[in-house]
Amino acid sequence: MSVPFGQMAAVIRHVIRERLRGNTRYPLVLMLEPLFRCNLACGGCGKIQHPAEVLRRHLSPEDCFRAVDECGAPIVSIPGGEPLLHPQIEEIVAGIVARRKYLYLCTNAIRLEEMLPRFTPSRYLAFSVHLDGPREIHDHAVCREGIYDIAVSAIRAARRAGFRVTTNSTLFTDADPAAYRRFFDEVMSLGVEGMMVSPGYAYAKAPDQDHFLDRGRAQRVFDRMLGGAKRSWRFNQSPVFLEFLKGNWDLECRPWGTPTYNLFGWQRPCYLLDEGYAATFRELMEGTDWGAYGRASGNPKCRDCMVHCGYEPAAVEETFGSVRGMMGTAALMLFGSRPGKRGGAVRGNEGRDPPPAPSPAPRGSPLLPILK
Repeated sequence: MSVPFGQMAAVIRHVIRERLRGNTRYPLVLMLEPLFRCNLACGGCGKIQHPAEVLRRHLSPEDCFRAVDECGAPIVSIPGGEPLLHPQIEEIVAGIVARRKYLYLCTNAIRLEEMLPRFTPSRYLAFSVHLDGPREIHDHAVCREGIYDIAVSAIRAARRAGFRVTTNSTLFTDADPAAYRRFFDEVMSLGVEGMMVSPGYAYAKAPDQDHFLDRGRAQRVFDRMLGGAKRSWRFNQSPVFLEFLKGNWDLECRPWGTPTYNLFGWQRPCYLLDEGYAATFRELMEGTDWGAYGRASGNPKCRDCMVHCGYEPAAVEETFGSVRGMMGTAALMLFGSRPGKRGGAVRGNEGRDPPPAPSPAPRGSPLLPILK
């Protein structure tokens, strides 16, 4: 399986506990941003467009631990910026692992290989390496040549050292489904635990505004890319979310499932939108107008969003919310489809190499939304 059994069990316990308390809104993954600084300037990024004085700042380890304890989510993701630029990142990682939180440190891997000796392999720690596609696509996305090869070398070194490694890939309008199917084969050959894929979010501050996928096009791309998925492909995403990406399963955003804490506090309403901050996690949960967000709200900023920070929590809710949801998820994992829904076939692939015959849905955890 693509993630440790202990991690799945921790999330299941968390969901059951929150439901028994009568909570309908609860976190699954804490998005902890200890800094915005980065050693790349990707065209589709909206996280590094802050003034220099902000980019020089970072959270202290104590700030990070307080947020982890206050939130209580069983999984922590450390995106950025580039977390490995934080001068105390080893202390932050060690403290979160000591709390037995499953931690995903998201990195472009430029500094990963040289810094591996500073970390200790643990079932609670995984490096989530940014790979936006094959070499040419990735280097173009990060606006610097040679980064793909650096990342691949770091992945191999981390695996040799005994670390858990996953990848995360953000897709844009130039995504070729056939090329990504080959890319998935290449990534799995590196020995990674699992892959994560998502369409990019159209950050208002991103320098490149011309290459974000709208919802309809994203569904067509993912349908062709993931249809007839190979048994060897392993994803750190739920079968329900992957069907959502393909347009086969309707979900509504659940932004509270992945709350964000950064230099300014608890960000409203989600990792992608910055519309104010709360001083405490409780204030975030109780004082945010959640009905103003998500596609159903009519908010134009949410219209085309299909990113996992909002929709993986919805997939978990769908899975555990009813017997029908659990049966549908089981059918996806076993047969690649669910009753009454299309599954497996790849459409609109004229003029391209045909994919393999339909097989069970890509294997992965239904309980792991992470971001870079």
